[in-house]
Amino acid sequence: MTLPGGPTAGGERSTAVDANSGVLATGDGTRIEQRTLVLPPDALKPALTEDTLAGLHNLPHLDSAVFEGRNDALKALADLPSTGTGIVAQSVKGMGGVGKSTLVLRHARQHVASGRGPVWWIPAESPEEVTAGLAELAVALNPVHVAMPLDEAAGWAVSWLQGRSDWLVVLDNVEDPTPLQPLLGRLSTGQVLISTRRDLRNRGIGTVLTLDTLHPQASLTVLRDLTGRHTDADTRHLQDLANELGHLPLGLQQAGAYLAQTRTSPYDYLVRLREDPATTLATTPPGDPHQRTIARLWSVTLTTLQNTDPNAVPLLQTLAYLAPTPLPRNVLDTALPARQDVDQALGLLAAYSMITLTDTTVTIHRLLQAVLRATAPPASPLEKPRRLTFWWRSKPRPLPHTSGVAVAVLLRAAQREDPHEVESWPYWQELLPHILAIADSHLTPSPGDELAQLLGTTGSFLRSRGQARQALPLEQRALMITEAALGPDHPSTAIRLGNLAGTLSDLGRRAEALPLEERALVITEAALGPDHPST
Repeated sequence: MTLPGGPTAGGERSTAVDANSGVLATGDGTRIEQRTLVLPPDALKPALTEDTLAGLHNLPHLDSAVFEGRNDALKALADLPSTGTGIVAQSVKGMGGVGKSTLVLRHARQHVASGRGPVWWIPAESPEEVTAGLAELAVALNPVHVAMPLDEAAGWAVSWLQGRSDWLVVLDNVEDPTPLQPLLGRLSTGQVLISTRRDLRNRGIGTVLTLDTLHPQASLTVLRDLTGRHTDADTRHLQDLANELGHLPLGLQQAGAYLAQTRTSPYDYLVRLREDPATTLATTPPGDPHQRTIARLWSVTLTTLQNTDPNAVPLLQTLAYLAPTPLPRNVLDTALPARQDVDQALGLLAAYSMITLTDTTVTIHRLLQAVLRATAPPASPLEKPRRLTFWWRSKPRPLPHTSGVAVAVLLRAAQREDPHEVESWPYWQELLPHILAIADSHLTPSPGDELAQLLGTTGSFLRSRGQARQALPLEQRALMITEAALGPDHPSTAIRLGNLAGTLSDLGRRAEALPLEERALVITEAALGPDHPST
């Protein structure tokens, strides 16, 4: 089925609606499909008059009475011209759960309340949904159109919109803007709002308003208003919960509704969220199984990404084990077989608002990271990957854990700059939060003690900066990993012992450092001989 104004496919395809049942039948001479056209309550009433037209709408219910932190965005939509000719479409873009549809719905309800003209809300994930939505508008305007073929009814609705300039049409959750272009080319006398996860810039779809997460104070207000908890003790836990949810509106709403309905304490919910984010973010309040959840919303997006580019989801899973702060983009250069593959996958992830991408950095939302980590497949106990392997393309060898890929790309990035050189410190400072994040979340020993190398080199950077206290736990863990991976008498173990001893000496703990140095000497002499330079 094509949108009004677009090309007709097939030439022999027909579409009709049964006036009694409201069942849509479409045929191409060889097969019949059926879809149900949901008619508005006033479908059997006479055509609307001018007096009643301004109040016409089919807007869904607001998903929450609490609306906070979006006044500037709401004003930007209110300032859009809503009458006259030549009006361009405005799209509201953002990651799933950031509140695009909620913002547009608030604006649409203000439009209705002002009496400026009719408002029609159309789910727009596919061209068929848009055509059906326009046909429903035609029926709402005049029930006679219920007997028309769906395409013709939709075409009539478009012609009616062309003759007026006081309407608002919302195209919600647009997936592919290309089929909409012929339609938008005809609708130039009113206001069209599009909500989408996709980046529609340079797609000929008008201007773009990008929504980000809420300000921390707005997040706290949302949780307090939803739960009715305003004590100082509750406020502290609600602040921690808002931070853990990354100030994502849908996550806040989901948590607040659950807390209000179950009377669960914010602290208990926070503990549960940290221990099992995937299950917690998929849980709806009792009695409301159809409420949108973060996990369900992102699952749909991840499936779309996997079907579009098989590299996109593995790259996103790699980012899940790093920090939710800007990562130097060149760190990911070795994450896929070719740099072009990386750029293409990053572009797709950014287009679906799953990451924030600039010329030099990549950033992922912390809540998305938590879900990806919680749902990642377990590591194979048999994994023995090479230094850096493109595990999602390697068969039938056992797959390494995604955190191992994150370690490998970080190690390669770290080896580009000498941690002892002052000129390299800004670069290392950008890497540091991601190295600390992978140290916390890495699940299995890295091949060839790569994690130990990464932690040890990072310890050297911190010591060179005079931060021996911060370096100490990293070097202690590096030693533990190396001993487990390579054995207590391996030369690499001696290196780790020496580095740890140096750090302890910097901290004034020389009595603890001496036996480590002595052990390192014994290992080195036995492995390399008494006359080797390392000895």
